[in-house]
Amino acid sequence: MVISGDVILDVQDLRVRFPVFGGVIPRKKAEVRAVDGVSLALVRGETIGLVGESGCGKTTVGRAIVNILRAMNYQVEVEGRVLYHRPDGTVDLAALGRRRMRRHRSDLQMVFQDPYSSLNPRMTVGAIVEEPLKIHTTQSKQERRARVEWLLDTVRLSPEHATRYPHEFSGGQRQRIGIARALATNPKIVIADEPVSALDVSIQAQVINLMQDLQEEFGLSYLFISHDLSVVRHIANRIFVMYLGRIVEAGPADEIYARPAHPYSRMLLSAVPRPDPDLRRVRAARLRDDVPTPLNKPSGCAFRTRCPIARPDCAERTPALQARSGRAVACPYAD
Repeated sequence: MVISGDVILDVQDLRVRFPVFGGVIPRKKAEVRAVDGVSLALVRGETIGLVGESGCGKTTVGRAIVNILRAMNYQVEVEGRVLYHRPDGTVDLAALGRRRMRRHRSDLQMVFQDPYSSLNPRMTVGAIVEEPLKIHTTQSKQERRARVEWLLDTVRLSPEHATRYPHEFSGGQRQRIGIARALATNPKIVIADEPVSALDVSIQAQVINLMQDLQEEFGLSYLFISHDLSVVRHIANRIFVMYLGRIVEAGPADEIYARPAHPYSRMLLSAVPRPDPDLRRVRAARLRDDVPTPLNKPSGCAFRTRCPIARPDCAERTPALQARSGRAVACPYAD
């Protein structure tokens, strides 16, 4: 798949493994390959959608990009390259330690999935939004307060809300607070991890529209993580479909939504609810069984145990992404 444009983030062969310990004297008995060779390139000003079922490794990819996995689990093993193309040069974020990474934190921010747990309940909204400014800028107290008021107004909240606490707001308003916090340091890239999955449908549309408006206004680049293809189609330029740590299909959002090639993409699309009760859509593809555990993946193609077109040789080798009609598909029998 040919990428045209100014690439700001280039993820190359990203692999993340979590060790599993057991026994009276804890020893490493196995490992979970949460991410197994993911590559993607994000162009300035575009939105990439990363979709898949729960447990497929989407959130781990996002956390590996912003380099917070080692802070959460010091025994995690991260391989591959996360190249961030700055105006003054290129830096591999995956190779940076905590101290050296701090310099780039203001350029890469994350909006977390749960608006109820991602905000400190003991801090006022103003303090929450102001905190990144204290860490990453040298602004005075008056400048920070003015910035906080401007940010709250930008995300459609009142500056008067700065003195209130998170529990006084609805889910949609809390997510707007999280977005304001992410925008505080003028980031270039925002990783949005399921930002609307905990919200009502009507509120989801408001948050998505807000994110699109902010992207147009500030020139943001988004990696939008979700399990809902219909939501991703609305905001993303390109979609990457992920299954058990690997990308199985990638291409333009409209094409994948209209004509999914990989059997897993078809099954994800068949699970999207349709608001029209009179719409007669043939859904031959259905997701069956649960996602296998990443601790013991099936041999060969990981999707073969649930695939309606699986063949015996699918157990022998892991299919690589191959270019097909403007997209990439990891299935030799997709046609």
